[in-house]
Amino acid sequence: MPVDSRFFASVGAVTLGKWAEMTGATLMGNPEAEATGVSSSASAQAGDVCFYEGKPAEAAQISGQALACLVRPDAAEFLPEGVAALVCDAPRLAHVRASRAIYSPRPLTNPGEQIAENASIHPAAELGHGVVVGPNAAIGEGTRIGPGSVIGAGVQIGRNCRIGAHVSVQCSLLGDHVSLASGARIGEAGFGVIGTSTGAEDVPQLGRVILQDHVTVGANSTIDRGAFDDTIVGERSKIDNLCHIGHNVVMGRSVAIAAFSGISGSCIIGDGVQLGGRAGIADHVKLGPGARLAAASGVFRDVPAGETWGGVPARPIRDYMREVAWLSKQTKARKKDT
Repeated sequence: MPVDSRFFASVGAVTLGKWAEMTGATLMGNPEAEATGVSSSASAQAGDVCFYEGKPAEAAQISGQALACLVRPDAAEFLPEGVAALVCDAPRLAHVRASRAIYSPRPLTNPGEQIAENASIHPAAELGHGVVVGPNAAIGEGTRIGPGSVIGAGVQIGRNCRIGAHVSVQCSLLGDHVSLASGARIGEAGFGVIGTSTGAEDVPQLGRVILQDHVTVGANSTIDRGAFDDTIVGERSKIDNLCHIGHNVVMGRSVAIAAFSGISGSCIIGDGVQLGGRAGIADHVKLGPGARLAAASGVFRDVPAGETWGGVPARPIRDYMREVAWLSKQTKARKKDT
């Protein structure tokens, strides 16, 4: 999806010739063609430049709408017809550095402003002492924001929301009746890091967070914005205190997450999923609708719909409990023998 201009400022269209110059890549395409955005290879749209570092032959599976793709030399010939190749040895790193040159986060407020002049705040909204509201932000009717909270540029907050003290919200769209407890951090950059010859380098996070109607987020919990796409929390989902939701996570409706749980990036969480306290989920895992995780579970693979899993690594709860019972019997038998 395109980068949201409410949250990120762009230098404008950049020709593929300029892309080649910025990245040191060899262009196989029209140097005058203009790129208007950046994206992942799967979600690229017309005018986007993406990157691909997978198996060469599978480069044919990237979005055929992309204008161009940064690829290694052995993958260039497999790109879909009409997608220009920007050939280099480190496509992702080149994409990171070019994206950073093209996009920058919009400033929180203009110098000297606490509440931006062009922010839209409904007369029936209530702002506590010291609240900061950025340019082009919108706050709906009946919403109350606690003291010391920060609402970033372009953030949209619906009606009758409850925002606690010292909450920060940026790069986010909130529906109606959303509740954020004190200390919540919504829309910070996700943990995107790439290794380089000089050490680790942060990857720009150009996506958003979307909290649908009636979502609750507990105290000191964090929800990262997406890398290119959105991090989404479905309506009536409830997140306890001290939880973390990574970038690009898509959560369904009425999900319940107990304290200290963490969901790594790009997971898909189905409707009605329940996570016990201190559950942890590895990246790119899918939990089917109605799945449940026991407290302190560690999940490294997909969980089918409606099943209950537990343990580390997590497996179906009956298997886990049998193993626990067997180990208990073995330890008791050894104690008797001694």
